[in-house]
Amino acid sequence: MSGRAGKPRNIFLVWLVWPLITLGIYHFVWYYKVNREARDFDERIEVDPMLSVLAVTVGWLVIVPPFVSVYNTGLRIARMQKSAGMQPTCNPWIGLILGILAGLHSLYYQHELNQIWAHYGNRVEGEQVALAV
Repeated sequence: MSGRAGKPRNIFLVWLVWPLITLGIYHFVWYYKVNREARDFDERIEVDPMLSVLAVTVGWLVIVPPFVSVYNTGLRIARMQKSAGMQPTCNPWIGLILGILAGLHSLYYQHELNQIWAHYGNRVEGEQVALAV
């Protein structure tokens, strides 16, 4: 079984620099890409990246969806780590708590994703990689 590699990103650019420059828009672009990478990496991970973005944008109107989406994204990253043959270290509860604290979940989640891409030797985004599980 194989999947597609994602893109390693600088965690501080993802968390602070690009969102500041783009007045917060980059965070939503990043969130879409991360959830798309999960789907493309392992086809067994079911996620609609656009629905994930809607949950963290307009989902605030009913309060709960952003928290559920951030938590589920952490679960997806842990599942990706397991699929790569790694020990899952991404904890969705930590991601959720960090998300409440100044959006630090993006820094944490990107760090966890970068470990997966490093495991594969930082392949080119979209390149086929073998899944272990």
